[in-house]
Amino acid sequence: MNDSKMKIVTLGTAGGPRWWKGDAKDRAGISTAIVVEDRFYLVDAGHGVGRRTRQAGLELGDLGGVFITHLHSDHTIDLPSLVVFGMHELQHRVDTPVPLFGPGDRGALPPTSPRAIVPPTPVAPANPTPGITDMFTNIVAAFATDLNDRVLDSLRPSPESLFDPRDIAIPQDIGYHPNTAPTPEMEPFVIFQDDLVTVTAILVEHPPVAPAFAFRFDSEHGSATISGDTCETANLVRLAQGTDLLLHEAIDFDWVDQMYAHRDDDEGRASRDHHYKSHTSVAGAIRVANAAQARTLALHHLVPGSADDSVWHKGQTEFAGTFLVPEDLDTINIATVAQPALRS
Repeated sequence: MNDSKMKIVTLGTAGGPRWWKGDAKDRAGISTAIVVEDRFYLVDAGHGVGRRTRQAGLELGDLGGVFITHLHSDHTIDLPSLVVFGMHELQHRVDTPVPLFGPGDRGALPPTSPRAIVPPTPVAPANPTPGITDMFTNIVAAFATDLNDRVLDSLRPSPESLFDPRDIAIPQDIGYHPNTAPTPEMEPFVIFQDDLVTVTAILVEHPPVAPAFAFRFDSEHGSATISGDTCETANLVRLAQGTDLLLHEAIDFDWVDQMYAHRDDDEGRASRDHHYKSHTSVAGAIRVANAAQARTLALHHLVPGSADDSVWHKGQTEFAGTFLVPEDLDTINIATVAQPALRS
């Protein structure tokens, strides 16, 4: 039993909106638990988050908040399961609903890829860029048949009374625009505070999605910073300065090149373009961690999730601190981040 006052549990460590073939480790979708004393805070809700939370020995009733870095599906695909299944374990939260933070409405569609010959038609034209509050409303509406059965027949509280969705308000004076200036230079800003943690956010660069955030959790026991999906971004260095632990995404660009080497169609070229402009190599993550003077760097959101461990350990000697590549359900004790991750 790990009785650390602050620890991180890597519930799911794979990135990408897909199930990875040949994934011997069976990595679940990206999701991280920040455990502080008797409470935990969830960052992102990739596929398998509910099962991984249970396997980690965490009780949903101890959930202090949910924080979504950005609205790509691999970070939100199991948010519906938390919202719908949560009504069975969160009945006591009617008077103190779980805060659910995430990006607000993008406000404008992203530009069409220059690879497109015929511009594609956007989906859901009536509301094409919903933020987290609209996403929550849409989840409840999509499951209304089930939810009304349970609300009316079993007298369970509605998810609408158990969760408090909140769009993260971007500071107005920084010059942000989702298409022309998605990552202006800025200072971190507080989005949440309770008796155990202070959560600050900053914009990171993950085109074309915007806004995309990184989060930092500070408590009296230490600090942990989660990059979200991003290319190398100066804002992240600012947010992570001196952090005890930086969890940073990583992609294998050799895999990207192999994946699309035979593709000369517009979709293949556009997909390759996306990976290169939106993600970070292992070497890039190390550069960010060194610049931030992070004590420990842990790679997660691994793409591809099926890659051999040797891919992620390339260049690790270039990092000045402790370097980790955790598996699902590994625990990193913030009080001893200089030590290797321990299996819960």
